[in-house]
Amino acid sequence: MAIKLKFTKMHGAGNDFIVLDGIHQQLDLSAAQWRALADRHFGVGADQILVVEAAQNPAADFRYRIFNADGGEVEQCGNGARCFVRFVHDKKLTQKTEITVETMCGLITPRLETNGQVTVNMGAPRTAPAQIPFDSEGLQPQTQHEDQLWPLGVAGEVVQLSLVSMGNPHAVQVVADVETAPVAVQGPLIEHHPRFPQRVNAGFMQIIDRHQIALRVWERGAGETLACGTGACAAVVAGIRRGLLDSPVQVRTRGGTLGIAWDGDAVWLTGPAVTVFEGEITL
Repeated sequence: MAIKLKFTKMHGAGNDFIVLDGIHQQLDLSAAQWRALADRHFGVGADQILVVEAAQNPAADFRYRIFNADGGEVEQCGNGARCFVRFVHDKKLTQKTEITVETMCGLITPRLETNGQVTVNMGAPRTAPAQIPFDSEGLQPQTQHEDQLWPLGVAGEVVQLSLVSMGNPHAVQVVADVETAPVAVQGPLIEHHPRFPQRVNAGFMQIIDRHQIALRVWERGAGETLACGTGACAAVVAGIRRGLLDSPVQVRTRGGTLGIAWDGDAVWLTGPAVTVFEGEITL
C-alpha cells in the first residue's frame, strides 16, 4: 500500500535531514522505506531522517527519533537536534524557544537564540571504553594529559584514538591536515572494526590553535557528512582532555562552523538550523 508523507528538508552546517511530523501522521516505516526516503537519487536525500513524536517521558516536550541513511535507528544527532527545535517552533507545535526533548540516550535541551543560531545542551560526555562501547581487552592505552589514547590497527597502520560517547560512539584521531586525511579509507574500517560492537563514528581532527579546529567525520551508517554535531562535541572533548584545546572552540567543517563549549560537565553545541524546502512524497 502506498504511503503519502509530508516532509521538511533542513540542514545544520550542511548536515542534511528529512524532518517528519510523527504526531499528525503515522510513520510505521520499514528500514527499506527509511533508506528509500534518504536515497539521493530515488528519494528526497538526507544524511539522517528526524522524527517528531509525542513525548513518552513526562519531563519532555517531544520525543526525538533519528534514522541514518542506511535505515538504522541511532541514539543521537546534534545538528539534527538544532533542526528539531526550529521545526517544532516553525510548525507551531510549541511556542517555547527552549524545549526538553526525549532521545534514546536521555533528555537534551535545544534553544533558539535571538541571533538565529540554535544552542543545544548535549549532556555530559562519557569516555570509559565500556560506555562507548569499545572492546579494550589486550590493549595498552597511552596517557596524554587527562586522556587515554587507544591503539587500533587500521589499513596496515596503528592509529591512536580518543574514545568519547555523546550518547552515540565516537573515535577521534588528531591529523596534520584534514584535507589530506585518509577519511574515505580509514573511516569505514574504523566504523566497522570488531572492537566497536555497535560500530562507531570516526573523527579526524586538525588542531589550528587552542580555540579552533578543523574536522571531518565519517558517520556510522551515513558515510562522510559535511558536518557532525556530536562529532564536533566529541572532538573538542578529546582535544581538551588531551591538553591541546581550551573551551570554547570553533569547529570548522566542510559545511560551516560550529561552536562548542565544555565546562567539564555538559557540552554545549551552537550552530545554524536552516529550512531548505517542504514537500510530499509517496512511498
